[in-house]
Amino acid sequence: MDIIDELKWRGAVNQMSDETALRKLLTEKSVGLYCGVDPTGDSLHIGHLIPFMMLKRFQMAGHRAHIIIGGGTGSIGDPSGKKSERVLQSMEQVHYNERCQTKQMQKLFGKDNITILNNYDWLSKIDLLGFLRDYGKLFNINTMLNKEVISSRLEVGISFTEFTYQILQSLDFYHLYKHNDVQLQIGGADQWGNITAGIDMIHKLEGNQAQVYALTVPLMLKADGTKFGKTAGGAIWLDAEKTTPYEFYQFWLNQDDRDVIKYLKFFTFLDRETIAGLAEKVKTQPEKREAQRRLAEEVTEFVHGKEAVKQAERISQALFSGDVKQLTAAEIAQGFKKMPTVTVSSEEKNIVDWLVQATIEKSKRQAREDITNGAIYINGERIRDLEYQIDPAANFDAKFVIVRRGKKKYFLAEVK
Repeated sequence: MDIIDELKWRGAVNQMSDETALRKLLTEKSVGLYCGVDPTGDSLHIGHLIPFMMLKRFQMAGHRAHIIIGGGTGSIGDPSGKKSERVLQSMEQVHYNERCQTKQMQKLFGKDNITILNNYDWLSKIDLLGFLRDYGKLFNINTMLNKEVISSRLEVGISFTEFTYQILQSLDFYHLYKHNDVQLQIGGADQWGNITAGIDMIHKLEGNQAQVYALTVPLMLKADGTKFGKTAGGAIWLDAEKTTPYEFYQFWLNQDDRDVIKYLKFFTFLDRETIAGLAEKVKTQPEKREAQRRLAEEVTEFVHGKEAVKQAERISQALFSGDVKQLTAAEIAQGFKKMPTVTVSSEEKNIVDWLVQATIEKSKRQAREDITNGAIYINGERIRDLEYQIDPAANFDAKFVIVRRGKKKYFLAEVK
């Protein structure tokens, strides 16, 4: 399938400059293209995947993908999508974030048909007078004010620093065009003004015959109209320390039936036939949630690898069945991260006293009643014996004791 046709089928195209010429170019050669990200944090989140999934598809189709980690632009701050001025980070923090994001990109994109660059390498070499004389003269203030990225900020105000961001991003496109034979920039819908400003700049410097193009991805909205990737618990990070692979897997597994096929098209590399089959399952057997499970498997494997998928599935099954004793300490740490947590000593103790001291039960009377009624499980085993002795160091590398009260109420006791 033609790459543009595939992107359209997957719902990945918002705007495109000169579609006919771009299609022709993509059939004639391996095209250089790029997508950028500013190192505003030490990890990417799933919102960043939206344009980078498109870049990945071009890479897999044999085109030459380039990623810009914006060490230069990130020190300034992109006004796109922001209602107020960004707080500038220290350069030390920016450089640390660069290193973290570069490692994540290397994991996602591998080594074939991919080049990762840092725009600090060329932007930092431009002096102020050179910037104003050589590049500032190319930008008309009236045109810049009409760009949505700037006009949306005029009421609340925008600093000259953020106002010039558009010029810096244009310089990136120009630099890559001249030195890396890059002819296409892709990005989110909010980047259209910045990308087309780069095209205008290249045409002024190189002539209108220069073949450079823009392609943006639609804003991703959920069926209820809210923005994709925003959850009550905060961002879903690609860093396993910030969002565990189990939490990541669960995020995709819990998607709405109305959204799951759209996400399968956009965030996986499954073919039309497979996705059509899953769409039919959503209609005829929605209770089985096969489409959601496949979505969770595919995206988790892409970001974290096959073993992370197996681990997430083991944790899910253990929590569903209550058979937690087969889990490793590392899996316990993932699966119980957001469950009520208490701290206990490694001292062996009677179950009644232990439950009260751990604040899992309010009183010895209540503890005895729950034990007698069979409502207490320790490490997956139902305990009815009031004389039972809990040894916190006996399981899970002497790090945890898992308590279940009733059918679903779990507590994690960390052994200190």
